[in-house]
Amino acid sequence: MQRDDSKPYRRSGSGLKAITDFGPIASLARKARELDALDRALRQTLPSPLREQVRFANLKDGRLVFLAPSPALAARLRLLQTQILSTARAVGTYASSVTVKVAPQPPTENVPDRSKPLSPAAASHLRAAAASTTDPELRELFLELASIAEVSDSRSDETR
Repeated sequence: MQRDDSKPYRRSGSGLKAITDFGPIASLARKARELDALDRALRQTLPSPLREQVRFANLKDGRLVFLAPSPALAARLRLLQTQILSTARAVGTYASSVTVKVAPQPPTENVPDRSKPLSPAAASHLRAAAASTTDPELRELFLELASIAEVSDSRSDETR
C-alpha cells in the first residue's frame, strides 16, 4: 500500500511507547528481570567472599548456570549445589543441577590519575624550556604548565 504524500502522516495512538512494550523485546526484558531476581535470591544464601565473586548466568533445561572467575571458586560453588538447589525450590524455581563455568572477569581499565601534581623539578624544567624556545605560543604553554606545578606544590605544602 502506497502512502499519499499530499496528506500529513499521522500515527495512531497517544504518544511514545516504551521499547519494552514490543513483543520480542518485552519478553527479553521480562526474562532479564526474572534472572536478575533469581541471581539476587540465590547468591544471597552463599558465603560472603563467594557471593561477591560469582554470578548467576542462566536457567536452562533445569540447570542453574553460574560463572566463577577461577577454578577454585567454581569448585567451592559446586560444593554448595544442594544448598543452591534448595534455595531455588524455595523461591519457586525448578532446577535439578548446578553448572559452574569458569569465566575470568575482564581486566579493569587502568585510568591514569590526572590529579597528580607536577614536581618542583618539573616546573623548573618547564620554565627552562620556555626560556629556550623562540615560539611565543609554545613558551606561553610551558609557563602555564609550570605555574600549575607551582600552585599544586604550594597546595601540598598547605596540607602538610
